[in-house]
Amino acid sequence: MKEFTDTDIDHIEQLIDRQDSEEARHEVSELHAADIAELFQSLNLKQAEWLFNLIDDKEKKADVLMELDEDDRKKVLEGMDPEQIGHFIDLLDTDDAVDLIQELDKEDREEVIQHIDDVEQAGDIVDLLQYDEDTAGGLMGTEMIMVNENLSMPDCLREMRRQAEDLDDIYSVYVVDNDDRLQGVLPLTKMITHPSVSKIKHVMETHPMSVKTDTPIDEVAIDFEKYDLVAMPVVDSIGRLVGQITVDDVMDEVREQSERDYQLASGISSDVDASDSVLAQTKARIPWLLIGIIGGIVNSLILGGFEAQIAAVTALAIFIPLIGGTGGNVGVQASAIVVQGLANGRLDLKNSAAQIGRECLVAMMNAVVISTVVFLYIFLTQPSNIKYTVAFAVAASLFAVVIFATVFGTLVPLTLERLKINPALATGPFIQITNDVVGLLIYVGMSSWMLSIFGK
Repeated sequence: MKEFTDTDIDHIEQLIDRQDSEEARHEVSELHAADIAELFQSLNLKQAEWLFNLIDDKEKKADVLMELDEDDRKKVLEGMDPEQIGHFIDLLDTDDAVDLIQELDKEDREEVIQHIDDVEQAGDIVDLLQYDEDTAGGLMGTEMIMVNENLSMPDCLREMRRQAEDLDDIYSVYVVDNDDRLQGVLPLTKMITHPSVSKIKHVMETHPMSVKTDTPIDEVAIDFEKYDLVAMPVVDSIGRLVGQITVDDVMDEVREQSERDYQLASGISSDVDASDSVLAQTKARIPWLLIGIIGGIVNSLILGGFEAQIAAVTALAIFIPLIGGTGGNVGVQASAIVVQGLANGRLDLKNSAAQIGRECLVAMMNAVVISTVVFLYIFLTQPSNIKYTVAFAVAASLFAVVIFATVFGTLVPLTLERLKINPALATGPFIQITNDVVGLLIYVGMSSWMLSIFGK
C-alpha cells in the first residue's frame, strides 16, 4: 500500500499540467488500483479524469472505478456514455457490476445493460437487480465453481479448470444435484487424497453453511464473523445455488453500515463526508440541530415556571447542567449497549424483557452511587440553611433521572428495531434531547417538593 506525500502529489500535478502523458502513464501503471483511487482524492475532477484515461489496462481501469468513493465514481461516470460504462461492466464481477448500475439514474440503467457484450453476464445482472440491496441476494455474485455430485474426481477437475478460466479467485467448490440444489462443498484436501473416487458426492462435505437470498445483510455479517468464513453460498427458496458472498463484500458493507450508524448517532440525517458540498452537509446536519433548538426552548419554558424557586434558593440553578448531562450520558450508554447487542446478534427481541430487567438493576446501582456522591458533596459544601433542600433535591432528582434515562435508553432502540427502523437513531440527539427535557421536569418537580418540605 503506497502512502502519497505532498511531494508525490505535487509531482503528479506537474505531470498533468505539462500534459506529460508518457511519464504520467508510467507512474500510474506501477500503482495498485486502490492506490490510484486514493491518489484521485487529492486531485480535482478534471485532473483525475485525465489521469484515468491514461490507464491502459482495462481491468485495472475498471477496478479503479470501483475503488473510488461513491460520489467521485458518480462524477466520473457522468463523463461517460452508456456504451463506455457497459464495456467497464463487462470487466467487473457481477456483484460489483450491480453496485455500479444501482448508482446510475433509472433511465440510464437499461441503456447501459444493453451495451454489455457478455449476454450471460447481462442476464445475471438483470436477475441480481431484482433483489433488495440490503439482502444476501443483493450482495452476492454469480462467479463461482459449481460441479455436479455425480462427477468422478477426474471429470470434476476438468470441469473446475473450465470454469476457473473466467474467475479471478476461487474460494470454494460447490457441489449440486441435477436440479442445481446445493448438496455440499468439496475441500481441496479431498481432491488430493481421493484422486480417483468414483463420485465426488462420496467425499464432499455435506450440509454446508448457506444463506437464502432474502437474508438481511446484518445477519450474513454475523455468520461470517461467527464461523470465520471467507465465502458463503447463497440459495433460493427451494435450495438451488444461485451465487456466493465473499468476505470482502461483507467487510465493505459492514464498514458502510458502521459509517451510516455513526453519522445517525451523531445527529446527521443523511450519508455525507468531509468532501461533500457545504449545502449537502448543511442539509444533513440541520434537522437535528433544529430539533435540539426546540428542546432548548422547552427547557427554557420549564425554567421560566421555576423562576420563583430558583430565586428563593439560587444554588438550585448551579446543578441544572449536572442533571441534564447525567441523564444524557446514562441514556446514551444504555442505548449504545442495546444497539451493539442488536447489531452483533447477541441481543434478540425475544429476550428484550431480560435485557430491560438487567438494565434496571444496573440503573439502580448507578443511581445509588451517583446520588450518594453528589449528596455528600452538596451536604459538605453548601451553607447550612439550604444544604438539606439542595442536597435532597439534587440527589433524589439524579436517582430518578438515572433510572428513567436507563429504561428509556433501553426501550427506544428495542422499539425502533421492532418497527424496522435503524436503532442507531436511539444513540443520538433523540435520546439526549428527551432526557434533558424529562430530567429538567423531574428536577423542577423534586426541587419544588423539597422546598415545600423544608419551608423555603
